[in-house]
Amino acid sequence: MSQTSTERLRDYLAQLPPQSQALLMREFERSLERGEDVTVANFVLGQLRQIVRKTDEPAPARGEEPARVVFRPLEPYLVDHGGAVRPGQIRRGSLPQIWQWLCRDGAPEQAQAFESSLNSSRNSAEVAHATRLMQSAVAEAIRNVTAVTPGVDNHRILVRIGPQTVIDDLRSVGAVLSHRDVLEALAGKLPSNIGAFGDGQVNSVIGSLNVPSLQTATVLPFALGLVIERLASAWQIIRIAVRMAASDDELKVAATPFGVAVTMALHDLGHEVAELRGRIKRAQFQDFGERLKIVHDGLRGVRTELDLRNDSNWGRQVAAIRVSVSDALKSEIESVPGRVRRLLRQRPDKDITPTMKVDPAEVEEVEALIGFVAVCRTFASELAINEVTLRTYSDLQQYVEKSTESLVQSLRGGDSRVKAFRQMQMDAAIRFCEVLYGRDYAATMSRAAENALVAVERKASRAS
Repeated sequence: MSQTSTERLRDYLAQLPPQSQALLMREFERSLERGEDVTVANFVLGQLRQIVRKTDEPAPARGEEPARVVFRPLEPYLVDHGGAVRPGQIRRGSLPQIWQWLCRDGAPEQAQAFESSLNSSRNSAEVAHATRLMQSAVAEAIRNVTAVTPGVDNHRILVRIGPQTVIDDLRSVGAVLSHRDVLEALAGKLPSNIGAFGDGQVNSVIGSLNVPSLQTATVLPFALGLVIERLASAWQIIRIAVRMAASDDELKVAATPFGVAVTMALHDLGHEVAELRGRIKRAQFQDFGERLKIVHDGLRGVRTELDLRNDSNWGRQVAAIRVSVSDALKSEIESVPGRVRRLLRQRPDKDITPTMKVDPAEVEEVEALIGFVAVCRTFASELAINEVTLRTYSDLQQYVEKSTESLVQSLRGGDSRVKAFRQMQMDAAIRFCEVLYGRDYAATMSRAAENALVAVERKASRAS
């Protein structure tokens, strides 16, 4: 291929979603194993690996590479945090301990042979074959160590691998590697993006899931996890469970293997709320509206699609999520009027010194908080914050309007010694007006402030 053609191919491959890149790599690796299109497969694989690995950055240490290669099929299911995970997720932090166990006790001979093959072989087909063998050895070692054997203290063996979180992830790693082919086949059948998850698409996905090995209790969460990755709204996964139960009654849904989809959706909603609470504590309101909409739509969707009982596990989970997000939002919402008053309150002239200033950083933060209250007002009903949000927003509008008018008057007749501070307050008030009333009103108040300053200057000029 010419240089221009190569660059076009790299640009095309770089624009693909990570899941599509991983799928292409796996398909070309299989092609190499079968001996088909070796030249083309090697070339495209080389380009893909350069993009995925970002070879312009320092390469990972050679000793880390065997584990990365063996665990590559786990990528769609890995999460970076070390907290609680839902079915169908694996903690990335558990993999080093699992690999250490494999090299030490689980499959030491196979691990050593694989590493030697990886270091010595330059043939992609040979590496792919060695990788498959090692993955099979890993799956078998995990089956052996997690199997209940009479007379064998399995718990004592498992404790040597790591804490309970690692042991839980160990079982998940074994499930994915044991069913790698069927999961990869499912990933290839699913659309890359599923927008409106309507009846037609729900039926299509259910058809793709209609494989006995995918519907076991250990594998189904990973299959559903692949679907969740393609959904525009993760909570919509519960539609599969409702369709399989042929009812929206939560007891009937929970009685099917696909009831795990509801558990997964509620876990993800809880995780979103935890992220939201963290952002509120850190006063990070960038893209806050989008994240709040995810929580709002998820809660409304679950409550609409499922007939939940208040005293059931799922019903209590939904209630707890609503309470959690409501408490976090209420406390922050109620603090906003006080922050606004501290910035805009009319101090007597005698209390203002020539060096007093309004902190621009605080103005920016309060402006973001007012926007935060406005966003909450949009989603107030579903999040159980309707009363506090409407009351606070109304209070803010009234106070900012009166304060802005008072500041305009103070600019007309105030002492020149305090004019600079009053003007800084006015600038802050105009920014708040734009959030609460829109640009037109803010522009009107800005002109009023300018006219007040001009009138003062003319008065001073006549006096002189």
